[in-house]
Amino acid sequence: MGRITGFLEFQRLQEPHQAPRERKLHWHEFIEHLDDENAQVQAARCMDCGVPFCQHGCPVDNIIPDWNGLVCEADWKRALDSLLSTNNFPEFTGRICPAPCEAACTLGIGSDPVGIKSLERKIVDKGWEQGWVVPQPPEHPSGQCVAVVGSGPAGLACAQQLARAGHRVTVFEKNNRAGGLLRYGIPDFKLEKHHIHRRTSQMQAEGVVFRCNVAVGLQWPGATTLAPEDLLAEFDAVVLAGGCETPRDLRIPGRELAGVHFALDYLPQQNHLNAGDPVPDPILAAGEPVVVIGGGDTGSDCVGTANRQRAASVTQFELLPMPPEHEDKALTWPYWPLKLRTSSSHEEGCRRDWAVGTKRFNGDGRGHVASLTAARLRREQGRMVEIPGSDFDVPARLVLLAMGFVAPRQDMLDAFGVARDARGNARAGDGIIDGYRTSVDKVFAAGDMRRGQSLVVWGIREGRQCARAVDEYLMGYSELPR
Repeated sequence: MGRITGFLEFQRLQEPHQAPRERKLHWHEFIEHLDDENAQVQAARCMDCGVPFCQHGCPVDNIIPDWNGLVCEADWKRALDSLLSTNNFPEFTGRICPAPCEAACTLGIGSDPVGIKSLERKIVDKGWEQGWVVPQPPEHPSGQCVAVVGSGPAGLACAQQLARAGHRVTVFEKNNRAGGLLRYGIPDFKLEKHHIHRRTSQMQAEGVVFRCNVAVGLQWPGATTLAPEDLLAEFDAVVLAGGCETPRDLRIPGRELAGVHFALDYLPQQNHLNAGDPVPDPILAAGEPVVVIGGGDTGSDCVGTANRQRAASVTQFELLPMPPEHEDKALTWPYWPLKLRTSSSHEEGCRRDWAVGTKRFNGDGRGHVASLTAARLRREQGRMVEIPGSDFDVPARLVLLAMGFVAPRQDMLDAFGVARDARGNARAGDGIIDGYRTSVDKVFAAGDMRRGQSLVVWGIREGRQCARAVDEYLMGYSELPR
C-alpha cells in the first residue's frame, strides 16, 4: 500500500477528454491518460481494505489492490505483470468495460470509488509504450491442435492461453478481420482497432493462426463455408466462441418499412467504412431524425454513431422507468447498482425518454418510415402496461432497434448438433462441472455462445477458463490458471 491515508487526502480525478463538440467531428478515441504523477495519486486512494470486494466484482479476478500499490510506488513493470496475470487484454477492458469492480469498491460506500478502470488502461498502455508486452511462445509443443471458432474476446483469450500451453491453435473468423464484435460492433471512438491488430500480431508470434473469411457451419457473405465435420476430423478439440448475434426484434405494424434496422446491421457498417472497406448502400443517419429503441450500451453506441454521421436529431427510448440518479448503496453495494447512467454519447446530444412503448411505424407512402407512434407506460404488478390515451408520434427516418440479443447463431449450433439450453445457448459446463464441454465429443463452448449476451470481461474470463478445460481434456492435467 503506497499511502495509508490516501483515500482521505485525495479526490477522484477524471481522465482528460475532448469536449463533445470536438469529438463528434471524428471517429478516434477522445479520452486521454492520466499522467504518471496523477495516476500514482489516484492509486494511492486504494484503501487496501481487508476484503477486496473490487476483486470479487471483477469477472477475471484482477488483483486490483496489488497493482494499485505498485502504481503508487511507480513500479509500473510489476504492476503490468500483475494485471496480465489475470487479464489477457486489459487494453480492451480498460476502454469498454463498465467497471463492475468500481461499483464494488469499498471506498465507494461513502465516497467516489477508486478510478480502477483508468489505472488499468494507464498500466497496459504504458506497458506497450515501454515494449514490455512481448510474445510468449511456448517452450515445448504439445503435439495437439485446437480450432477456435470466433475471434471475439472469448475466442481470443482462449486461443492465446492454449497457444501458450503449447497447442497449435487456429482461429476461424467469418469476417475479413479478426476481433468479432470488438472489431465490428463497438465504435472506433470507444476502441480504436489498432489495439486489436496489435494483439493479434502478438498472438501470431506465439503461434496462433488466423483464418478470416471462413464461416464454420453457416453461410456468410464473402466467406467460405467450412463444414463442422471437416473441422472435427482435422482438430483434436473445437471451441465454439461466437457472439450472441440474434437480436431481439420488435414485431409491430410497419416493421417491414425501409429505414427500420437492427443496431447490429448499422454499427458494423461504420466500422467497415472507417477501415476503408467498400460498403454498398450503407445505412447513414446524415440529415435524418433518428430514433434508437433500447437504452443499453448498444443503444448508446448507436447514439454516438448517429451524431458523428450528422443526424438531424437523435431520440432514445427505454421501456423501463427512469432509474434514480443515485443508487441506494445500503441496498445494492457491492453489486452492480440500478441508477441513471449517462454515457459519453449521450453527452454529445440525445433526447432520452423513459417508460415508452413503441406501437407502430408509420410510412411516408413510398415504403419508407416517416414517424413512429409510441405510448407512455407505467408499472403495474411488476409489468409495464400502456397508459390509456397517452399515444404520441415522433418523426423518424431512421429507426435503430437496440433491444439486446437473445441467442447465438442457431444455424451454427444446428450444424454441430450441439444441445441447447432454454434460451438457445450452447449447453456446456461452467468450468467446475463438465469443464465447458458440450453434448458433442471434442466440442467446447465459451463466452456469449454459452452464457448469452454479456460483457467483454466475461468473455475473457470464459475464454481463459475454457482454455484450461480444453488443456485438461487433451493432456489429462493443466497448469493454466483457473
